Amino acid sequence: MTNHVIDDLQARGLIAHSTDLDALRAEMDAGPITYYVGFDPTAPSLHVGNLLQILTARRLQLAGHRPLLLVGGSTGLIGDPKQSGERVMNSKETVAEWVDRIQAQVSRFVEFGGDNGATVVNNLDWTQPMSVVDFLRDIGKHFPVNRMLARDVVASRLESGISYTEFSYILLQSMDYLELYRRHGAVLQTGGSDQWGNLTGGVELIRRADGGKVHALATPLITKADGTKFGKTESGTIWLDPDLMSPYAFYQSWIQAEDSKVGEYLKQFTFLSVEEVDALMAEHEQRPGARAAQRRLAAELTTLVHGESETQAAELASGALFGRGELRDLPESTLAAALREAGAVEVSPETTLVDALIASGLAESKSAARRAVADGGAYVNNERVDDPDQTFSGDQLLHGGWVVLRKGKRSVSGVRVV
Repeated sequence: MTNHVIDDLQARGLIAHSTDLDALRAEMDAGPITYYVGFDPTAPSLHVGNLLQILTARRLQLAGHRPLLLVGGSTGLIGDPKQSGERVMNSKETVAEWVDRIQAQVSRFVEFGGDNGATVVNNLDWTQPMSVVDFLRDIGKHFPVNRMLARDVVASRLESGISYTEFSYILLQSMDYLELYRRHGAVLQTGGSDQWGNLTGGVELIRRADGGKVHALATPLITKADGTKFGKTESGTIWLDPDLMSPYAFYQSWIQAEDSKVGEYLKQFTFLSVEEVDALMAEHEQRPGARAAQRRLAAELTTLVHGESETQAAELASGALFGRGELRDLPESTLAAALREAGAVEVSPETTLVDALIASGLAESKSAARRAVADGGAYVNNERVDDPDQTFSGDQLLHGGWVVLRKGKRSVSGVRVV
């Protein structure tokens, strides 16, 4: 049984890099510390990669330490350099709007009361009043250009080109750490392993500028079984905002976790104890077809991000689409989200079952569609149908226009009759 938060983070596989774990442990043992994690508003919502950072911050808060959640009103105007090329800069008005949205998102995952209550900060507060000359004198002088050129992302962009703006991003993020060290006594910055250069840049700046000794800790890059980055689906990024990704689609993204990775995700993204996860994985290995681990993962994460009622609706929809529940009991918003995720299409009232099966992608041709009906493998709203030329009547239209189509046990789609 792990007790110290560092032991727990290690047991969950959440520490990829650290400056000096023994020194950090000793400082934590001496009393609660203040730490920070930053989020740049380069999109209107946080995504699943950011979620790992938020939950790591929450774990540290539960251990008694005090979080600072930084939303980058200034760094978001520039954006951290990407391997693929120069970022497109968003307008100041757009970034300001995204700052407000992301501040609201991160605030839902931490506690604000008590001795170790969280504080949300915006780095625009200290960069905006600063002159260029002061920035170059007070910050820039501490950064040797040869070390900046050696950063992986910079080195990879030298041939294709990198602007001075993106090249200088590390100075801004490092200055954030220095400011939070001075203003709030922050002695730990956490972030993803792809941020390690920026994290250690801040540690070094505090040493050079103030003679302070502080810490950095990076979580690993979360990957799929093939080594590619986790957080993308066929429909795009796994967003936390329900307007960008429905709670049902969010739930489904975790249900589809690979058997070889689901235990890792349970340890890193949920607050189940390591022992609970190990027991759940032992059960999963006995009956992998039941997908108990994936269902628990999806339920835990959807509840954390969207609330228990949305989790229940997603679970009902998952069952109902495959005949294990009553479709008419689903709210229209949940049914619509589920069918859009499954690949719903719009059809006219005159469309026949055969044509709907083709339009929805459940059949490749009219002959294949007719064969599925003749073989008893075609379902409308989970009821077997035998007339390939039927249209969809009033009592078949769920919430006035939706129809669930299924071919066999597992292939589901839907149509919206308009």
